[in-house]
Amino acid sequence: MSNTAPARCGAVALALALATLPGPAAAQTRSAQEPHAMTTTQPASDMLSARQQAIPLIASFMAASDMPRLHAALNQGLDAGLTISEAKEILVQLYAYAGFPKSLNALGELLKVAEARKQRGIQDAPGREPSRTIPTGDELLAAGTANQTKISGAPVKNAVTDFAPVINQFLQAHLFGDIFERDNLDWPSRELATVGALAAMPGVEPQLRSHMAASLRVGLTAAQLRQLTQVLAERGDAQAAKRAGEALTQALAAASGG
Repeated sequence: MSNTAPARCGAVALALALATLPGPAAAQTRSAQEPHAMTTTQPASDMLSARQQAIPLIASFMAASDMPRLHAALNQGLDAGLTISEAKEILVQLYAYAGFPKSLNALGELLKVAEARKQRGIQDAPGREPSRTIPTGDELLAAGTANQTKISGAPVKNAVTDFAPVINQFLQAHLFGDIFERDNLDWPSRELATVGALAAMPGVEPQLRSHMAASLRVGLTAAQLRQLTQVLAERGDAQAAKRAGEALTQALAAASGG
């Protein structure tokens, strides 16, 4: 890795807190489960599955550095059907929103959980790595820009990206390119994780609203997102649930033209 790589990654992590502002224009043994294709698909149900419910909890506790509750949520998620690969991918992605230190600490906690479960005889499905090669160079930027536009609902252009264009280049090439091109975790799951993490962090309400809207665009329903806020209220943090609920109300109002 070059000497500029750490600085670039740090810049990306800082960028992600601003980036998605929309612009104008269980059992002891279980079988392996493959993640859904990384596309925008309509859910089969208006209820979050047990696996989906675990994702925002994991993300929220990771962002809050609440290791005991993260430990419990990781166990619950694996019991509910998350593969080891999916759990790792959630925590890796969230470095972009919560920072490398929290991501690394959470991955260390997942390692402890996985090893302890092995010792208890639990055979967790390993999952899989991405099935395709991630593009590089101009192709990566093009793919990331297309992903960003789809998730944001329009090309991202606003006062911040005009003021510091490089921040959007990092977002397009890295977050929406390097990360969102990885197809070992579907986009709805990625948004559930992002919403859970942002809800746990005071001061990022504009980005939380943007990701509530993005969640609807990638196939999650309003009913499922209301359930997400209930899960946070009942099993997570009350303030995180309050922020998530307010963001959802605002996102739905904006979507309906209210």
